[in-house]
Amino acid sequence: MITHIQGKLVEKNPTDVVIDVNGVGYHLNISLHTFSQIPDREDLKLFAHLIVREDSHTLYGFSSVAEREIFKLLLSVSGIGANTARMMLSSLSPHEVKEGIAHGNVALIQSVKGIGAKTAARVILDLKDKVLKVYDIDEVSINKGNTHKDEALSALEVLGFAKKQSERVVDKIVSQQPEATAETIIKEALKNL
Repeated sequence: MITHIQGKLVEKNPTDVVIDVNGVGYHLNISLHTFSQIPDREDLKLFAHLIVREDSHTLYGFSSVAEREIFKLLLSVSGIGANTARMMLSSLSPHEVKEGIAHGNVALIQSVKGIGAKTAARVILDLKDKVLKVYDIDEVSINKGNTHKDEALSALEVLGFAKKQSERVVDKIVSQQPEATAETIIKEALKNL
């Protein structure tokens, strides 16, 4: 309904801003990423997303359309609310969130306060295809930077195995079978964990 708000910056805090548009002050919740992008001048335009609940109407502001789209995608995941999505965009840049989802980097998504292994895995599972489609990321280029070892470690972490222990076992397997696929590494690791 409200796609952007442009006006005079009245108040600027790390979590919210107030923008005066012709005498009406709009309170927008923002991420730390957006806070860092806001210039120190009076005229400001933020892209907006309005969340309507039974007891409130809450505006969220973003410095770019891309950040707003990532926010909306995150909201579509079960268990991710507006505050958690904003926390993700405060801890990581929109580009890092997008890349983390596209590469299936559970550890990166899980590094956000309040996001556990299951929620991180759900975010990746639910959004990977959408992120690849929306941002036109070629899966071939994704696999280039992603080694079989990293994929195996990420999968083992999702399965609940301790990172240090998994790394020791996977390193041993990779040293014995350097050409092993991620699937082979995971199967061998499961036998040894």
